[in-house]
Amino acid sequence: MDRLSTGIGKLDLMLEGGIPRGFLVAVTGEPGTGKSILCQHFAWQGYKEGDKVIYVTTEESRGSILEQAELLGMDMRKGVEEGRIIVIDALLAADEWSLTSLDPEALVQKVIDAKKKLGYGRARLVIDSLSAFWLDKPAMARKYSYYIKKVFSKWDFTILATSQYAISTAEAFGFGIEHIADGIIRFRRSVKGGRLRRFLMIEKMRQTNHDLRMYEIEIVPGKGMEIVGPAEISKEDYALPKKVMEKIAEAKRRSESEVP
Repeated sequence: MDRLSTGIGKLDLMLEGGIPRGFLVAVTGEPGTGKSILCQHFAWQGYKEGDKVIYVTTEESRGSILEQAELLGMDMRKGVEEGRIIVIDALLAADEWSLTSLDPEALVQKVIDAKKKLGYGRARLVIDSLSAFWLDKPAMARKYSYYIKKVFSKWDFTILATSQYAISTAEAFGFGIEHIADGIIRFRRSVKGGRLRRFLMIEKMRQTNHDLRMYEIEIVPGKGMEIVGPAEISKEDYALPKKVMEKIAEAKRRSESEVP
């Protein structure tokens, strides 16, 4: 089986060598837990291996994504300048590679245009975040996710799509993509003893005998994400407040009942 490296060596080992080609993997978790950084590693590794790389950003500008990657030792700007990486900006830009609306059909067409521009070959696609496309229509999450997966499966894409929980509103916007995803990599965080800790777990990866443990991670300037080791942590250390979990569960039930 052809597997694509995530760009993080220890994570590849946890995945029997990487993500199976053609998979759509949901990268989920709260804001600030490391989702976008994993996506940048995945994109940068694709550039180094000669893959076609498309990165869709909806919550940061193109410039912000490229600057952050550079601070972590990944010169994605070089890939853009060489025409080997295309960053589609759905937040601020107003050029050929921008989206003027968060519409799934517009997303699909723009990504296909970018793939045609990059040419034939194995391709990596990051959508950061996919949940932005249904923020005002959470009941459509599963329908939109299925549509995007179905179309892109014909274009030889291996996809990382982020989705996050909006804790401030106690609503979950990740369940649609999780239902149809081939894999789920979930990030968590906790604050204990006045220190922020971040964690990663592979909750699902089809056709893969993946590691089942939770791992603590660190974000290192100039290097990016590093996996420290299996976490010695209780569920209470990373669990969301009980009322938030109850509202998330209710949002999930409501979303499932409303989808046609």
